[in-house]
Amino acid sequence: MFALTFAQMRRSIGRLAAAGVAIAIGTAFVAATLLASDVLKRASYDSVAAQYGQAELVVRAASGAGGYGDATSFAADEAQLDQMRQIDGVEAADPVESTYLQLQNGARSLYQATIAVPSSPKLQPLTLVSGTFPASSDEIALPADAAELLGVAPGDTLTDLSWGPSAVESTSAVDGESTTASDEPVETTLTVSGIVDDPFKAYAMQGGAAVVTADTFTDRRWPDSDPMHVDIAVLLEAGADESAVSSAIQSVVADQGMTVETKDAAAESSINAVTGDQQVFTLTILSFAAIALLVAALVISNTFQVIVAQRTRTLALLRCVGAKKSQLRQSVVLEAATLGLVSSAIGLAVGSAFVQIAVMVLGRVDLDIPVPSRISFSVAAVVWPLVVGTLVTVLASLVPARAATRVAPLEALRPSEAPSATAGGGRVRLVFTLLLVLGGALLMVGGIAASQNGQVEVGLLAGVLGGATSFVGVLLGAVFWVPKIVGAVGRMLSSAGPSTQLAAANITRNPRRTAATSSALLIGVTLVAMMSVGASTARASLSSTLDGSYNVDVQVQGPSWSAGSDVEPLPASLMSEVAGLDGVSEVAPVSEVLVRTEGGNVTADEDTVQIVDPDSARAALRDPSVLDGLDATHAVVSQDYRDYFLGGSSTITIEGDAGEVTLETVVRDIVGMNVIVDPSVGEQIVSSTAPTSLWVKVTDLDDAGSTVNEIRDAVSGTSLNVTGAAVERATMQQAIDTILAVVVGLLGIAVIIALIGVANTLSLSVLERRRESATLRAIGLSKRQLRSTLAQEGMLIAGVGAVLGVALGLLYGWVGSLVVLGGFADVALTVPFATLGLVVLVAVAAGLLASIVPGRSAAKTSPVEALAVD
Repeated sequence: MFALTFAQMRRSIGRLAAAGVAIAIGTAFVAATLLASDVLKRASYDSVAAQYGQAELVVRAASGAGGYGDATSFAADEAQLDQMRQIDGVEAADPVESTYLQLQNGARSLYQATIAVPSSPKLQPLTLVSGTFPASSDEIALPADAAELLGVAPGDTLTDLSWGPSAVESTSAVDGESTTASDEPVETTLTVSGIVDDPFKAYAMQGGAAVVTADTFTDRRWPDSDPMHVDIAVLLEAGADESAVSSAIQSVVADQGMTVETKDAAAESSINAVTGDQQVFTLTILSFAAIALLVAALVISNTFQVIVAQRTRTLALLRCVGAKKSQLRQSVVLEAATLGLVSSAIGLAVGSAFVQIAVMVLGRVDLDIPVPSRISFSVAAVVWPLVVGTLVTVLASLVPARAATRVAPLEALRPSEAPSATAGGGRVRLVFTLLLVLGGALLMVGGIAASQNGQVEVGLLAGVLGGATSFVGVLLGAVFWVPKIVGAVGRMLSSAGPSTQLAAANITRNPRRTAATSSALLIGVTLVAMMSVGASTARASLSSTLDGSYNVDVQVQGPSWSAGSDVEPLPASLMSEVAGLDGVSEVAPVSEVLVRTEGGNVTADEDTVQIVDPDSARAALRDPSVLDGLDATHAVVSQDYRDYFLGGSSTITIEGDAGEVTLETVVRDIVGMNVIVDPSVGEQIVSSTAPTSLWVKVTDLDDAGSTVNEIRDAVSGTSLNVTGAAVERATMQQAIDTILAVVVGLLGIAVIIALIGVANTLSLSVLERRRESATLRAIGLSKRQLRSTLAQEGMLIAGVGAVLGVALGLLYGWVGSLVVLGGFADVALTVPFATLGLVVLVAVAAGLLASIVPGRSAAKTSPVEALAVD
């Protein structure tokens, strides 16, 4: 049977190739997912481990210690650190920690992550680009990006506004006791000693790290207490016994709830604590691979039905000469296993090549993690794609294998009857289908209700479970309703001619096969439509929520102020520069000042008041009515501000460096703002009303992302912040569009595989109807009309399957949006007609293309030859 099986495979190589492509795509998906997960994990490990330099051991809080409690309860103090350094075999032991310095050069400032120069160069995770590492307390080495932003180079000076020892200690003029000051940081001048690089991205998430001496770091990090070190990197002497040193260190820190690990183990623990062993990433992508493999299984099952139908006479002859049913069944399964193994190997190779190319491309991009130059193969990444691909193929062949043995030898040698139009599902399947659909629908309704009542987690769980349950029911019941719908559509179009009538009749001849083909397409299209509808609804709903909550599209905010001083004014040319940008409609200057306010019995010594010109400000707001009532005698405040900061008082007293004024308050919906006053009031209370921020209105909210980027470019040379509803909208839209593009791309694989199944279905239909087609040709049906029949049959199956998938996608997308967003946004169903129309159009076109090969096969066979087939 082995020789016969492989001989039959060679004869059916063309038909097997279609199924092979389907399973190869699915296994390539699995292989690429596992390999990419390994690459991501390796890159993450390398990045975390880089902060330990060349250390062999790491002392850190034991797994599970600390939790949400006091982190210093699980840390080593200076005395224990000194004890570690005295242990035989320890060359150096340094804390692994960072702090932030507020660095300033003129009008440019930033908060920069900073580490200390280690006691051994081998523990330094950064490398020098130019200059030197700091050697004295008044030196600092900067990452290149920070140096560029501050406009400094080695040899230049800058100001450090961080806390220092002199800021901590002060002497009371009353009793002479030392106390801790908390008002002002100390301005310290630092000289840039060098530029550093972070080759392994150890501090990429913090935007790189600067380097200062250990003494300077201690002054900034621990100004008022003894340092407690959570992580300590330990460098061993050459030839030291790692196990013995580890035990000695463990005895020092055991009482502190700390443990000693190797560098790789410490990195793995850190990554797993954050990502949960990378399971979220891997399982998410593997879920799409499972969808592709499910669709591939339906295609493979149809393919083997075609193959078994082609070999009906051969199988019957084998039975006549003594072959057993079990041998025929084993022959089909062996063929499937061989096909699955070969296709899976091809898929593994394709997936590996794809990931390797992606790694090479990403290696040329400046990412936040180090990307390895080549992929490495784990046992799981090689074995699982082969096992899964082969197993899916074998399981998909079991039903056709059983069909190959069900016909008696002499009966199989007679002309085969066409399949019955009523060969659909049974009553048990119908009842089970209804239970699944109704049960899933009830769960989805419950999920929507729970989400809108604030129980988002419960609602999400119920919604996902209900959606999955009902969709399984829809797929199981496809044999009942899909052929009827396709046939009904065909009959509606029957006026187009006899070819359409024949196509509609042929579709209903085998309900199970038609349902299986449509289900394969239905899965992919439903998921694509669901994600598209969900993304569009989320984008529109969240945008509507932002519009209702935030009146200002974009706010360009000046640098933050120190206590007791006003906000720095904006550069004089900035307003005209922003106003001249494409996409900017209106710009209004705003002066923010720190004043003393009083209302009722509540007094605020430092409160923020915004001074705006009513005319220009109204033009820049989405809802100008919020400034109604603003004049020389009235201030606009929010309801919360009046209730909580004015004690419910209808008046407010404002005192600045130029004077004091009492105003009536007008309550308006000004989210994110305290008090707004007229310029005439501003002149009475403060000496300077120079603009400190801008309100910017964009022309097109749908293009807010590009406008925000232009504004950011305009202020990139300053330390200004760009915030506002349009910024949040741009970020939200970018995230949604990125996720949608990735998900639709992944699900598109399933759609492609399903379209292969359409071609296989048409091929099987051609085989079943060879005698019928020959009879039609004999009575006058032309080759063109025969090809047209098959083309319309393919377009009907693909088109109706796509339309049904879009309808289901609309339903599930809307339900998903209500579950996810219903708790905090007004959800309105948004239909991306262009995207969904494109999906249907592509499906119909693919159905037409899938009919070409079967149509040519049916048309080129002469009527006499076809009539003699049986």
